[in-house]
Amino acid sequence: MHTYYALMAAALLSLIGISMNQAHFLSTLLSLETMTLILFLLMALPPLCWTNMVLTPMLMMSMCACEAGAGLTLMTVTTRKHANDQLANLNLLKC
Repeated sequence: MHTYYALMAAALLSLIGISMNQAHFLSTLLSLETMTLILFLLMALPPLCWTNMVLTPMLMMSMCACEAGAGLTLMTVTTRKHANDQLANLNLLKC
């Protein structure tokens, strides 16, 4: 039970990190990755008791890997195009 409280507190701190530290694209991506890791851990703990949910954390981890790859690709493209990774200087609505 204490594990769930610790993971929920870590998720809350990650959410606060996203809302407070919006200066750089990389720090936002790291906070998002922390949230997906915490979500994976929250999904991986119940299958220890119930065996019908064993494949769910593996599916979540594959989606997290795809999200991380897409995030790093977006960061690389925007850094090459705008010469920095600061979110304040980006106008992502341009074509």
